[in-house]
Amino acid sequence: MIWRAVLLWMENQTMVIPLKQPIVFQLEGFDVQPANGPFLFLLALLAYIVALLGNGVVICVIMTDKNLYRPMFVMICHLMVCDLLGATMVLPRLMMDLLMGLKKIAYIPAIAQAFCAHTYGTTMVTLLTVMAYDRYIAVCEPLRYHSIMTSARLHSCCALAWIVALLLIVVLFSFHMNVPLCGRVIQHVYCSNRGILNLACTPTPANNIYGLTITWTVSTVTFIFIAFSYIRILSVSLKQGRTNSSLRSKAFQTCAPHIVVYVLFQIAALILILSYRFPSLSQNIKKFLSILVYIIPPIINPIIYGLVSKDLRMKCFCWLIQTMFPSFHWSGSQPSVKQLGGKISNSKSETMSLSQKSVECLLQSRDEVLPQVQDNKENIQ
Repeated sequence: MIWRAVLLWMENQTMVIPLKQPIVFQLEGFDVQPANGPFLFLLALLAYIVALLGNGVVICVIMTDKNLYRPMFVMICHLMVCDLLGATMVLPRLMMDLLMGLKKIAYIPAIAQAFCAHTYGTTMVTLLTVMAYDRYIAVCEPLRYHSIMTSARLHSCCALAWIVALLLIVVLFSFHMNVPLCGRVIQHVYCSNRGILNLACTPTPANNIYGLTITWTVSTVTFIFIAFSYIRILSVSLKQGRTNSSLRSKAFQTCAPHIVVYVLFQIAALILILSYRFPSLSQNIKKFLSILVYIIPPIINPIIYGLVSKDLRMKCFCWLIQTMFPSFHWSGSQPSVKQLGGKISNSKSETMSLSQKSVECLLQSRDEVLPQVQDNKENIQ
């Protein structure tokens, strides 16, 4: 009896002894059969490739085409970077777990992953707020738009969205300093602020209060600002639509992608929150629902903006055609669309034929390049 009491006391003492660096955590991950791991790995790999290609193409097109150096497209570029941050934070680590069973993660990478996870969520809503402000000025103050949304103000707004998010998350993770940890198993698929502090030897009320405060404050303030902006946009569009229906349809077409992206992100975040309010759900379902916020928006957002924005859709199409035919050179004459299609078809394959849209895209690119070449010749002469 005495020995049993002594062993119980020693076990309790062992559990409260703080861990010393280097600390290595172990992610609980998904509870799947080893035979199902490769299949789930392929699904995660496919999702990551789609996210990389979609966001990467949009970013490359906007950065390389000077015609897209406009406030809306610059903000879309920032949003795509944020999407890549979210997808890269979760999916590569998840793929290693599914394929090789790699669940261990060191302390510094765990903090970095958790930091990126919270930065992604906060930056997403701040960027969408800035985009709502841009659309509000464009629709409600069209004559003063270029004087208000100057290049300096554009970059200041985008930088402010990132800086605010980073500062809030830096303060959140400053509470990790000098917090002793007594556990190693993180009961999740990825590392988060709460997941790590759940392993603390002592309660962390300050971190809990601050985390809840910034979550509700950022969510409420951004929602009010976005709702006010689009209500005003809707009101102005309806008034202008009485005299000119094209203005109303153009305003709706411009603002619809931002509203859809914001609603999708909020739905994914709401699913994440609600998944922990139902104890009857299995752990695998809860974990799967919790990572949707890092997977669905990065996959859907490029598709939404590419389908709705005609300028971005055409530029992406032209960029893909030029990437597929990098060895094509324009001649001095200006061939017709039919001749150009035949030339590309013969140079690549006897059976390959380009659509009318593809060729017109190439002609458009030719028309943009030729004036620059002529100006260079004049300068040399």
